[in-house]
This record gives sequence, C-alpha cells and structure tokens, in this order.
Amino acid sequence: MSDMLPDRRRREILDRVRAAGAVRVADLAEELGVSDMTVRRDLDRLARDGELQKVHGGAKLPAGSSAAEPGFTRKSELQLPEKAAIAAAAQAMVAPGMSVALNSGTTTFALARTLRHVPDITVVTNSPRIADVLQDAPAPGQTVVLTGGVRTPSDALVGPLATAALRTLHVDLCFLGVHGVSDRDGLTTPNMMEAEVNRLFLARCDRSVALADSTKWGLTGLHRIAGLDEVDTVVTDDGLDAAGRTALSRSVPDLRLEPVR
Repeated sequence: MSDMLPDRRRREILDRVRAAGAVRVADLAEELGVSDMTVRRDLDRLARDGELQKVHGGAKLPAGSSAAEPGFTRKSELQLPEKAAIAAAAQAMVAPGMSVALNSGTTTFALARTLRHVPDITVVTNSPRIADVLQDAPAPGQTVVLTGGVRTPSDALVGPLATAALRTLHVDLCFLGVHGVSDRDGLTTPNMMEAEVNRLFLARCDRSVALADSTKWGLTGLHRIAGLDEVDTVVTDDGLDAAGRTALSRSVPDLRLEPVR
C-alpha cells in the first residue's frame, strides 16, 4: 500500500479513526507501508481540517464525535496484540464452577475465545458472536446464556428483552468492554441502549472488570455507563500513558497493565 496516493491514504486513515475511535502512528505506518513521519504529516493535515484530534502517539475522533458508533468487524481488526494480552489476563481470573458475564465487544470477544478451554462455567452474554464462539467445541460442562434483544451496529443485543433477562440473573464476575475511558466521564459508549444494558451487567455481578486497550483512554462516548470508581478492576495494556496510569490508579481499586508481546 506504500504507493497509495496521499489523498487516498488520508481517507484510509480517517476511515480507521472513525471505525476504531483512535489509532496509533506505529500501527498506521505498518499497515499502510509508510514511515512514521509520513503518517504524522497526514495526521497534521487531517487535524488542521478538523477531521480528527492528534494525541500522544496517534489520533482520535474530535470531541464532537462522541455519538459515532464503530462497527464490530472493523474494530476486530485493530489492536490485536493488546487485546490478546488483556484477554489472557482476564481469562486467568476465571475458574471452573464460576458464572461470568461478557458484554458485546471485540475485547470481550477475544476473551471468549480463551474461555472455550475453561470447563464447568456459565457465560451470560448479549453478543451473538460470543455465544457462537463459545458453542464451537466448548470445554465440558459449559453453559451459554444469550439474552434476547435487538442488534446494534456494534453487534450487541439491547432493549427490553435484554434488560429483562439480565434482571433475573446474578453472576460471580462481569467483564465489560467499553468504547471510551476517561477521568472525567468514566466508562462510556456511543449507544444509549448499550449503556443501559452495560449498567445492568455491572449491577448483576459480585465483581466487575473493565477491559480496555490503551487507545481507549481519553475517548468519550455520548452515553455514560459508570464512573471509574464503580468498577473493581481495569485491565489494559502497558501502552497506557502516564496521565492515564495516574488517573486510573487514583480511581480504580485494581489496575492491571499487561505487557504486549
């Protein structure tokens, strides 16, 4: 892709930012086959045009884009090493005999892949994709509970059927993937109905764990799920910047920074 014309390359960068909410310079350079300097010049141009906001090491959607809702397929292609590291750490918290909840998201989907190997667990989810991956050669004794509901663009089941199902359940451990994490707004999502379902996930568990790679820090979706102090654990990767580490350490009882290989 290194012979791509500048205008087309900038459109591709902008598409990726809109899909994921945030991108890193190093990832863009590798994926597009250009130098870090070329990517930085493209980001400068897009920032001047008001299309994105530059942040340390990359770029994110501008402040006025909190309602943008990325699609599952596009997000699933991004930050794969970070998601793998986070999923491995989360999987280590799950033991046979436990009941766990996973909301819909690409990081929770990565976790679901690892949970296929844990026997005798019950998994509650509002993600058809997660339910499907757990039904694919599951470990002995696994049970999957899929809420009903209407699909959102990010492939979550929401609405009265989903909330009614969750109100009847209680789980040991909830893993929550989010669109954005910030000191001011906490955990957020672009979708109002997903926010409602995600708040119920948190209310119906003994212990809550937010899963968010470091590019989610500083992003804010339109709808608030919970404050940072309302979750027990945040698992992210060691690419989180100093400001994020300080803010999360101050607000979250248990912050885990996983090394990315």
